[in-house]
Amino acid sequence: MLNLQNWNIILASQSPRRKQLLEQLGYTFIQKSKDTDESFSKEMPQREVAEYLSKKKAAAFEAEIQDNDLVITSDTIVLIDNQILGKPDDHKEAFEMISKLSGKNHEVITGVCLKSAHKEVSFSVSTTVFFKKLSDQEILHYIDKYKPFDKAGAYGIQEWIGLIGVDKIEGSFYNVMGFPAKAVYEAIETF
Repeated sequence: MLNLQNWNIILASQSPRRKQLLEQLGYTFIQKSKDTDESFSKEMPQREVAEYLSKKKAAAFEAEIQDNDLVITSDTIVLIDNQILGKPDDHKEAFEMISKLSGKNHEVITGVCLKSAHKEVSFSVSTTVFFKKLSDQEILHYIDKYKPFDKAGAYGIQEWIGLIGVDKIEGSFYNVMGFPAKAVYEAIETF
């Protein structure tokens, strides 16, 4: 909050969770997003993908950033067994993803980019999530009731499945929600 007198913050995301967390940090901002190609080279190290995509999203704003604008972009991936899980396309894919996570641990990586007219800072945060073994009925109930089609790995830790299915996490809870709040706060304050 100390470093914001001259910044117009733009949260370049339609995510209600990112909006909520940035509000809870106490910042005033507008939300504005652009459709961005989210492809990446299969040769890219998997742990670099989220940060790469967040930088790509920020680059989409390059031509219109004013001197006092600070654009914040973010991207979250779920990594399990050397496979990246993005957002599921449908019910079947959501079931397959959650079944793959069931009884195992996985990594949630969120990449963040802060971009102004003259500076860019990017980073990623990783959290390990440990799931209990879930029954098919639990998975189906979650998908039917919560429709997690806008979430990487097909789940939201803050929802029912997180309450009943997550044994523990190592790292930032908010990172698993898709926005590593403490790291974002520190990046804004030192930008």
